[in-house]
Amino acid sequence: MTFPTPDMEMTHIMVVTDLERSRDWYRDVLGAELTGEYGGTSAVFRFGAGAWLLVVTGGEPTEDKPGVTFSAPGEPGTVSHSVTIRVADCNAAYEELRTRGAEFLTPPYDWGRETRCFFRDPDGHLFEISQA
Repeated sequence: MTFPTPDMEMTHIMVVTDLERSRDWYRDVLGAELTGEYGGTSAVFRFGAGAWLLVVTGGEPTEDKPGVTFSAPGEPGTVSHSVTIRVADCNAAYEELRTRGAEFLTPPYDWGRETRCFFRDPDGHLFEISQA
């Protein structure tokens, strides 16, 4: 086996405080396809081909992840990760997401080789839309 294999897909996990609120936000604001919900603690979304997001409520360590507690972000001004969504037209994506309820930190900023802007989900996870 060679790792990674050509048919691999990646799922990003986001820990949230309110699953119902986050489920609605990812579906209605980002337009993600909700593919399943499990036990009131997780929801699975697909973004196009091969991009998955698992939204979960917090949880204590388990046998397969000893010493690891899942919790939502603490301070929104400190970021340990973000998600970048590459788009063909940053300004158009900004306007559409704004009309759906996304709250951006600033309008799109043109850096010359890239135009980008950032917004947060209801728990403070940072997202970027970026146009090369």
